[in-house]
Amino acid sequence: MLNIAVRAARRAGSIINRASLSGGALQVRSKRANDFVTQVDGAAEEAVIDIVRKAYPDHGFIAEESGESTPDAEYLWIIDPLDGTTNFIHGFPQYAVSIGVQRRGALEHAVVYDPTKNELFTASKGRGAFLNDRRIRVSKCLKLDDALVGTGFPFKELGRLDLYMKQLRTFMSKSSGVRRAGAAALDLAYVACGRLDVFWELGLAPWDMAAGALLIQEAGGLVADITGEQEFMRTGDVCAATPKIFPAVLEAMR
Repeated sequence: MLNIAVRAARRAGSIINRASLSGGALQVRSKRANDFVTQVDGAAEEAVIDIVRKAYPDHGFIAEESGESTPDAEYLWIIDPLDGTTNFIHGFPQYAVSIGVQRRGALEHAVVYDPTKNELFTASKGRGAFLNDRRIRVSKCLKLDDALVGTGFPFKELGRLDLYMKQLRTFMSKSSGVRRAGAAALDLAYVACGRLDVFWELGLAPWDMAAGALLIQEAGGLVADITGEQEFMRTGDVCAATPKIFPAVLEAMR
């Protein structure tokens, strides 16, 4: 199943790379304020679903562009064909394909593929996390003061901007730095491989988090919602960090 996910992610990545290098005009449509979709998102998602359906016709999907299909199936594929569409539109090379697989609500497999760097992050439950077949672990950061923190702006939930700004102020004053790159799936993968020590964001969708969350857990990190519970896939509020600083991260978010 992980091999099928990898094949699908690479197929989507090749579509994205071709579009990036072709220099052709993008058809950009606004789904809502500050939230865009292109024909490349649709083509990449169709490629992923096509590969998965041929291998597993009875599996269900939750996909960013096409919505849900057989959501009560035993296996559910949670797909973001192009996480970081706004970056892609502007030629800012920070975007990825994200594919997570749930079985009866529990995350089983994860793939995050960065086509610009040809970096493939993979994980299966109980089998560890990998970057291009090399085992990865979260960083050994012991104090929030020393941590590099990733985040994403809650552009879909501007009504919660005051809460977010309080959290941002806290992290800026209590960490070694805060970064906002614009692709949550990659940010979570970067926590898994130790490039970031912490990540938090409010108002994400399941396809933004599914693969990245399993990567972090299999790399030895912790993931939760802002109350410390395992409801992040439902609430959309997520924080992730190395185990030693996770309590301080939760306190900062609160």
